[in-house]
Amino acid sequence: MRRTMRRIAVAAVAALGLAVTLTAGAAAGPERDGRVPDKVVFDRLLQQQADAWTHESGAEFAATFHPDADVVTFNGDHLRGRAEIAREMQRYFDTYIEDTTFRTLSEQIRYLEPDLAVIVRTSCLITAPATTCRADSLSINTNVMHRVHGRWLQASFQNTRVQPLP
Repeated sequence: MRRTMRRIAVAAVAALGLAVTLTAGAAAGPERDGRVPDKVVFDRLLQQQADAWTHESGAEFAATFHPDADVVTFNGDHLRGRAEIAREMQRYFDTYIEDTTFRTLSEQIRYLEPDLAVIVRTSCLITAPATTCRADSLSINTNVMHRVHGRWLQASFQNTRVQPLP
């Protein structure tokens, strides 16, 4: 129950846009006790996710999440738990996602607590041999990062395709 209440509070705070915003490239979070700065860890997780995308590996993609994480895809599918994330992302790679890479265009990091951060990124897809963003692929992603036992992983990921109103 306490965990559920905490997630609800996190979602509410994130929705309201409260907390301090750091710009991309800023040293997010303090370096304590000789640990790697959080921003470096967040960048590594993003790179691991990008590599999984390039390899079209649902299992690698899911490895960046906590076992009980949630993913809401660009089309509104709600994937619950690492096993379902791995299985369904593999289905997406095999069926819907063509050979693409993604590029991060901007990033904001907000700490809600020392071990809880929200990252909002703008990204796009690139289809080889092109080197620029595909016009129809601009997305905004919201990641809830949670550090447990000293390890940061994603607790939740929301991917929303940018579609201008007519």
